[in-house]
Amino acid sequence: MNIQQIRNATIIVHYAGKKFLIDPFLAEKGIYPPFPNSLRQDQKNPLVSLPISLEDIVKDVDAVIVTHLHLDHWDEAAKNVLPKDLKMYVQSAEDAEEVKKAGFQNLEILAETTTFEEIQLIKTQGEHGRGDILKMVGSVCGVVFKHESEKTLYIAGDTVWYEGVESEINTHKPEVIVVNAGNNQFLQGGSLVMDEKDVYEVYKTAPQATIIAIHMEAVNHWTLSREELKSFIKEKGFSANVLVPDDGESYTL
Repeated sequence: MNIQQIRNATIIVHYAGKKFLIDPFLAEKGIYPPFPNSLRQDQKNPLVSLPISLEDIVKDVDAVIVTHLHLDHWDEAAKNVLPKDLKMYVQSAEDAEEVKKAGFQNLEILAETTTFEEIQLIKTQGEHGRGDILKMVGSVCGVVFKHESEKTLYIAGDTVWYEGVESEINTHKPEVIVVNAGNNQFLQGGSLVMDEKDVYEVYKTAPQATIIAIHMEAVNHWTLSREELKSFIKEKGFSANVLVPDDGESYTL
C-alpha cells in the first residue's frame, strides 16, 4: 500500500491496486470561517494550502470514503469537484441522504461486510470526544482495509482513545494504523480527536504496528503540533513506530 497525507484528515490510499480518497477537504486556503469557540479566531480555514494539485488528488480515484460530514472531512469543494457517479462510502443512511442532496448517487453505507473489488472495507466504531460533547458533535466511524495481498490497514477517523478503539485493534490486528492526532478541541469540552497520550495508548496496544499521525495543524482548533508529538514519542521511546507526515508526504508500507 501507499498512503499520502494531503491535508487534515484527507489522505490518498493506494491499496490492492485501487485508489481511495479519504475524507476530502479540498478547498483553497482560507475559504471558510474559523470554527467558533476555539483558538485562532483570526485565522480562516483551511489554514494551509493543498500540497498537490486538485487535479492530481481526484485523478483516477476508484472510491471515496467519508467517515462523517463535518466540514473538514467533506466540504463544498469536494462536492463540486468529485464526479457525481464516483463510488462513495458513508457511515449511515442519514449521511447518505445528505451526500445524495449534493448529487452523488453511487452510494453505499459501510458495514462489517462491505467489499470493493475484493477489498474488505470494515466499518469501525469511534467517539468524537468524551462526555457531553458527544451529543453535539454526532456520530463518526473509521474503516479497516483487508486484502490477501496487503497488510491490514486501520483508519481510525475522528476518535479519541477509548475501549472501542482498543477493541478494533485487538479484533483486526492491523499492521498499519492511521490516527487523527491534532488534539483538536473547543475552549470547553476537551479533546475531539487523539492527543499524544492517546497515540501512546495506540502504540501500547499495537506495538508491532506502524502508526501514521495525521489531522494536524490544518484547521484553527488544533492544539497539538507535529513537533510536539514528535518530541513526545521520542521521549517515550517509540519514534520508530510512529510516522508524522508533512502535507504531501507519502509512505509505501
